[in-house]
Amino acid sequence: MQTVIGRIDRALDMTGTIVDAIEDGRLSAATPCAKWDVRAVLNHLVGGMRLFAAELAGTDPVGAYDDWLGADPQVAYAAAAEIDRAAWGRLDVPWSEVNLPIGTATAPEAALVHLTEVVVHGLDLAIAIDRPDLADDDLSAELLAAMAEAGGVETFRKPGMFGPEIAISPDAPAHLRLMAYLGRTV
Repeated sequence: MQTVIGRIDRALDMTGTIVDAIEDGRLSAATPCAKWDVRAVLNHLVGGMRLFAAELAGTDPVGAYDDWLGADPQVAYAAAAEIDRAAWGRLDVPWSEVNLPIGTATAPEAALVHLTEVVVHGLDLAIAIDRPDLADDDLSAELLAAMAEAGGVETFRKPGMFGPEIAISPDAPAHLRLMAYLGRTV
């Protein structure tokens, strides 16, 4: 569990660097997450971090469900990341059950879902703002390996969370292989 929590910390850092690189004029840019622009992906990500943190802490999330970003998306992300990081760092989290929209999960299962959200939406944002250089390929490769070890993501393809896998060169950077595995075109 500590390995996944460490990866969540790395994912929050990677995505924070990407969020800091988003210029105001890019908030309406298209993303690999087909129906959402940069602002919508970032709003979903910040909301998800706040909801996970609240669930882990047994509290209500702080923020507005329709607009988690307010006037300053970078500040909103940074605040949510710190709350999220603190929640995953609690000593009792590894033994918790977590209620997710898809059902109840053990903390390790929920941590992998959350790690996937933070990494993949971070990559969505990096690609949308033409900054794939900010992607953490080591973290992307580790997430791909963790997904394979967990049996893949087929369960999540059925409700439409991920599309069908897209063929890509095995020599492509890990972040692109991860996106292709999850059905995102880049």
